Amino acid sequence: MADEFVKGLGIFTSAGLIWMILAGWYNTPSFEEVQLVQPNPANLGAYGAAAIVLKETMFWFAITGVLTFWVLIPAVRRGRQVLESR
Repeated sequence: MADEFVKGLGIFTSAGLIWMILAGWYNTPSFEEVQLVQPNPANLGAYGAAAIVLKETMFWFAITGVLTFWVLIPAVRRGRQVLESR
């Protein structure tokens, strides 16, 4: 179980860090306003658009990775143990 916890923590930490860096670059117009959650800027070039796609991908990868390793895999293993004990 500790192995799944560490994998989920690694995914959450690394994907969350990448998301925060990209959100800080593209979604923080000034430090006096709300940060990291402003709308995506318009008129971006190819690299900016790719960075926005990467930012959204890292957000969802962090969420699904944590849920997979912290909830889904342990639940499946526990379900198998219950079925085998019957």
